[in-house]
Amino acid sequence: MLFGSKNKNKFAGGGLVLFSAVDEAIAAEKVLKAEDYEVKLVAPPPRLRKGCDLALEINLVEAAGVERLFQQKKARFVEILPLKGAGELLDVVKIKDFDNACMVKAGNMKLTFDKKTGVILNISGGGCPDIPFLHISMLDKKLTEVSRPKENGYTLCALMLDRAFTEALEIFSRGGS
Repeated sequence: MLFGSKNKNKFAGGGLVLFSAVDEAIAAEKVLKAEDYEVKLVAPPPRLRKGCDLALEINLVEAAGVERLFQQKKARFVEILPLKGAGELLDVVKIKDFDNACMVKAGNMKLTFDKKTGVILNISGGGCPDIPFLHISMLDKKLTEVSRPKENGYTLCALMLDRAFTEALEIFSRGGS
């Protein structure tokens, strides 16, 4: 790999990989991360969506390598675009601070945790079939003691819950603020 993050390039972004379906975006993220590319799952501007509410932000200078890797691994994608002039990525994570708890919302999923103990108090949102299982496996447990939702889930809801979870874990590790 010529430009992958094995060279420890700072993540500059600037490129956007579009997909037709959520499972394609999740599979492509795994392919790129396995080869040490630095990528971020993001919500593309509505006018750029090609049937999927997810995209991968990549370092634009790595676009040719990403496309070549996708062809080798038979990963499906629609196109790779430069972000400049394409519109702003949507912020899918929002935080609501309560006295003793914090709620992190990512997309349509919400995770609320106790700021002192890190215990997950509530998970809500989504209508995907894997959410009840994730809810049962995470509720009343500490953030530091549960698996990431994307390790056990397979849907966009699970992916958004994973985004909320990682943000909650970061907030908790900073002392709940």
